Order: sequence, then C-alpha cells, then structure tokens
Amino acid sequence: MRQPRVPRVQEDARRCGEQRILHLLAQGGRIEIEKNESRKIAAVRCLTRDGWRYPGFDLELFRKLRRKKAVSSTDAGPYRITRRGLELVRAELDNR
Repeated sequence: MRQPRVPRVQEDARRCGEQRILHLLAQGGRIEIEKNESRKIAAVRCLTRDGWRYPGFDLELFRKLRRKKAVSSTDAGPYRITRRGLELVRAELDNR
C-alpha cells in the first residue's frame, strides 16, 4: 500500500531542519533523550552548546539522523554528531 505523498514544501522544510540540527551538533550541541518505563525513547530534545533548547526537533527527525548514522551515543551519554554527520552537513555562509 502506498503512503500519501508529502508536499514538496514540507520535504524542503524537513531537509532544512535536518541541516540546521547537524549545524548545531557540529558546533558542539547535543541531543538528549528520555526513556519510558519499557526503556523505549519517549522524548528527545536538541540542545545547543550554550544549553538552549532548539524548537522543532522531534522523534521523527531524530530517528532519521540515527538511521543515516549522523549521530551516535557513547557510554549512555547524549547523542553527538559523528564523522558521517560532519560529511552530511553543508556549509552555511554564517559558519565560514
């Protein structure tokens, strides 16, 4: 069964959101997760290097980044960007 097609504008917004998250992580940010009683991920939040929470980051985007191996966790710590994630991130003018 085919899933309904997501409008192109939403796809572009998700892609921009993904790039923005990768930029935040490349600059020293982290992703913290909260698990429920059955040890499944219940909530995620993206924090900048200064400790500010980035809005618009959800579980779907987190799973997408993990599936692409752009983020990983070490010793049950927060998720950080990987070398693969650094390869995926594109340069922005204000970051050069």
